[in-house]
Amino acid sequence: MKNIMGLINLHESDDLLREIARYRPLAAIPFAGRYRLVDFILSNLINSGITNVGILAAGNSRSLMDHIRSGKEWDLARKKDGLFILPSLQIGNVQGAFPNDLADFFNNLDYIKCSRQRYVLLAGSRMICNINFERVYRFHIEKKADITVLYKDYSGSEAGRLTNATMLETDEDSRVRDMEICPVNPRSKKMSMEMYLIDRQLLVDLIDASMSRGGTNVARDCLIKNLATLKLYGYPFSGYLARINSVQSYFEHSRELLNPEVWRELFFANGSIYTKVKDEAPAKYQQDAVVQRSLVANGSVIAGKVENSILFRGVKIHKGARVINSIIMQKGEIGPGAVLENVICDKDVKITSGKKLKGELNHPIVIEKGTVV
Repeated sequence: MKNIMGLINLHESDDLLREIARYRPLAAIPFAGRYRLVDFILSNLINSGITNVGILAAGNSRSLMDHIRSGKEWDLARKKDGLFILPSLQIGNVQGAFPNDLADFFNNLDYIKCSRQRYVLLAGSRMICNINFERVYRFHIEKKADITVLYKDYSGSEAGRLTNATMLETDEDSRVRDMEICPVNPRSKKMSMEMYLIDRQLLVDLIDASMSRGGTNVARDCLIKNLATLKLYGYPFSGYLARINSVQSYFEHSRELLNPEVWRELFFANGSIYTKVKDEAPAKYQQDAVVQRSLVANGSVIAGKVENSILFRGVKIHKGARVINSIIMQKGEIGPGAVLENVICDKDVKITSGKKLKGELNHPIVIEKGTVV
């Protein structure tokens, strides 16, 4: 796997995540009590033996830069290869089904050209899973593919998760015959994971050719428009996958982590998931605390009742407070007697004593960062 470099494309639409992506890129959204979305793809890359990783930044990346720093937590602070932050020409968060990412790829071609590896693993940050890319690499070589696209095959009730997704159709030999971006009525239930394994020189040639012909989007202009001439193959991923594309999906997949089987697979199936280290004391449970089926991060102090919820680092739940089916991000404070049900509180939110907030499971209330209620 030393022959593969990783390239994380953060030009991802956050139209349906504005309440929690207003002050941060999608990759920096907190998840699972201690992590950010970008932690999962970074950990998957390093666990697969990929040690040259570039991050194509987009929008306001201050919080992301503060989180990843030198890449030490992912063993990417190296003299040779390591972590590279590739600057973006765009200002503001990425919106729309077709992000204008091709220009930023083109302006960072020198990094791709000068890398030692033969192949590029291109991915985003919204697809949360635990995967070893070595199997993908073996599949790619076996099929003699130009590009291998990872996909998840949904069926039954899970088909509702295909909204605003990139769909693909494959034949009996796994050859990709068609791709659609955000179809209203998908003809296939095979959803692209927006992860691609491609020859480095081929990627350079596709970017250069597409840019010279007025292209703006890598997936559409480099891949879909060349389906007839390139050998694209689909690799099926059978493990757990969480696709974060809206507040509702974020809330749903967060609650799925309360299932021990899901939690173990996501964090340990093919290696551990790493994140920024913060030296804090363990969570403290006071005499009147009642905690049921919840994830509680270190540094939290609980004196009330917490049920089916996720508490991030440094959260305070005062005596008499009740938190049900909710997510309280870092340094949140729930006052005495307050009741929260189906609520997402961003960082540094304070709910004063006696307040009652109740959303719905399919439409949670979102309290923005730093708000006092």
